[in-house]
Amino acid sequence: MRGFVPPDPESSASGYHYAVVYVPRRSRNRFAANCVEIKDSAEQAVADADPAGKRYAARVMGPSKSSEGQYIYYLAEWLEDW
Repeated sequence: MRGFVPPDPESSASGYHYAVVYVPRRSRNRFAANCVEIKDSAEQAVADADPAGKRYAARVMGPSKSSEGQYIYYLAEWLEDW
């Protein structure tokens, strides 16, 4: 994936998580941390998703600090087929 910072294998600061992401369009592949709600499992993310409210279940990687100083998450995959 172009433009993402890979996780450090010797640290747990950044990694893969299941989440519900608020996003106006699913064409984006990175999200501000305040738009990401981390969940314990894929099942919980799917259950808490609300497509009508633009809240989608996803597997994300992060957090990572952007060049603008914001914390962001990167999309690994959408979970709509779970």
